[in-house]
Amino acid sequence: MTAGRVLQLDPEDYRPPRHEPPDPPPRRPRRRRSWSLFFLRWSIVLTIWSALMAGGVLLFFAWDLPRPESALDAARRPSVTLTDAQGRIITTYGDLVGDPLRLRDMPPYLPAAAVAVEDRRFWNHWGLDVIGIARAFWVNLQAGAVVQGGSTITQQVAKNLFLSNARTFRRKVQELLLTLWLERQFSKQEILEIWLNRVYLGSGAFGMDAAARVYFGISARQVNVWQAAMLAGLPRAPSRINPRVNPEAAAARAREVLNAMAETGALPAEQARAAAAAITALPRPVRAAGWFSDWVSEQADPLLPDGADATIRTTLDPRVQATVEARLKSLLEGPGAEANVTQGAVVVLDAQTGNVRALVGGKDYRASPFNRAVVARRQPGSAFKPFVWLAAIEAGARPDDTVLDAPIRRGTWSPGNFDNRFRGEITLEEALAQSVNTAAVRLLIQAGGPRPVAAAAARLGIADRLPNNESLALGTAEVGLLELTAAYASFFNTGLRITPTGIESLASEGRTIAQTRPAPPRVMEPDHAAMMARMLSAVVTRGSGRAAALPGRATAGKTGTTQDNRDAWFIGWTDTGRPGGRMIGIWLGNDDNRPMNNVTGGGLPTRLFADIVRDLGAN
Repeated sequence: MTAGRVLQLDPEDYRPPRHEPPDPPPRRPRRRRSWSLFFLRWSIVLTIWSALMAGGVLLFFAWDLPRPESALDAARRPSVTLTDAQGRIITTYGDLVGDPLRLRDMPPYLPAAAVAVEDRRFWNHWGLDVIGIARAFWVNLQAGAVVQGGSTITQQVAKNLFLSNARTFRRKVQELLLTLWLERQFSKQEILEIWLNRVYLGSGAFGMDAAARVYFGISARQVNVWQAAMLAGLPRAPSRINPRVNPEAAAARAREVLNAMAETGALPAEQARAAAAAITALPRPVRAAGWFSDWVSEQADPLLPDGADATIRTTLDPRVQATVEARLKSLLEGPGAEANVTQGAVVVLDAQTGNVRALVGGKDYRASPFNRAVVARRQPGSAFKPFVWLAAIEAGARPDDTVLDAPIRRGTWSPGNFDNRFRGEITLEEALAQSVNTAAVRLLIQAGGPRPVAAAAARLGIADRLPNNESLALGTAEVGLLELTAAYASFFNTGLRITPTGIESLASEGRTIAQTRPAPPRVMEPDHAAMMARMLSAVVTRGSGRAAALPGRATAGKTGTTQDNRDAWFIGWTDTGRPGGRMIGIWLGNDDNRPMNNVTGGGLPTRLFADIVRDLGAN
């Protein structure tokens, strides 16, 4: 290469320098779009999982919910209603339900009373009353205790018809679900009708119609204003403040309901005051007569139709029952307490028919429902002697015949008289009047021994097993008060055996179930019955039962006292102007068989008999 030579380049070899553009900056819109997709994606995922979780929670609370449609027609226990002889309800067993009533069937103040006291905003809320819940919370907070509830009528329907009373969070959620279901499925009128027809109102009564019949003897169609207020007030405490249990508390609650009706405008204030004043005329409830009701329900059980409601018209006379209960209680709390007598039993029945008019099986049914008049078995002592005299009469003896009252020994047994006296030859009538033990043993022997005496007692209705020895003459057997009193009736009804009963009639599903009641069989010759009645009258006029005598009133009977004064009896009769008259059987003693303090059949039992007869008068 020489100086000054120029380098020649081939154009094809020339490539201009390549300038690569710089990387573009990240675009903000694209980043925003990616975050949006991220949130959208996870929102969808969370929504799905939340829905699944909510569904799981809902399933947890709802999986054991009852089918509301079937619960509205839920099965119930058939009811048995017992009424007294006049048709007034004594008590009920099972679930008593009246006629299903629509709102138009009731007087308008009945549903108005329910709404005023139970759920004032019922017609406006959607099943839950937020204002009511807040008010109840505030009142309870101030009181420091639960004194007011916030549940609506719809919630009460949901709880009472479909759920238990368990106080759990699960049950409260279920109640909420059912409340919303009810509000969706039924109108407000229908929900209120369900509540009025299904709410429990005490004494086994469900619904306003059943409760009106139990407490007032009328349908809910016929209740007046204060009766409607009383019924509407019962759901708060149906077992404690119902008119049969506590008339005073029921009346006070009814006045609260009437005030609520006046406050809400459901009733003019003047009408509310007038209705409150009328409550003072509330009649005293029919006595429940617990021992009598229990006995009758057992009698009726084989007669009841399966699965159907029934009404039993009983033979109970509430006036007689009230008199007997009051007199027995007064005696046990007064002279009985002083003489160490803690219990007693009384039976009153018609001698001609066997209809039991009163039956008291103890001092206090609530404290002890054991029926001492029917179930208990005690030695009757000398109250058994009339069967010995009957056996002697049937063997040919007569009241004016004589029997020896003198010491007697039968093997190692030597019975004596209660007064330790011996009278020599005395008439049969005098021997029964004075309750002479030695004469009773001799008459039993003359009649052929214990077997004819036991047979005579069995014919008249003594079903218990009797001892086959001569001590039977002194009443060493064990018998019940009811059967002994019924057996005595034969002496006063010309010799007919009666069966004690508490059932007059039985009706079910609108028809009367025929109860065949056979004519009482003759178990004694009429002249023999007349002789026995004559001798039992002498017991009262001049014998051991003189305390049972009443001026101008025909009475008769026999006393009985057992060893160590453990039992004291009087089985008495009084004329009522009707065929057969009335039998009143009385027993006094102690459940643990402790001796009483010198109490004999001729003492407190005869005094109690006279008090009862005097109080009842000629009726």
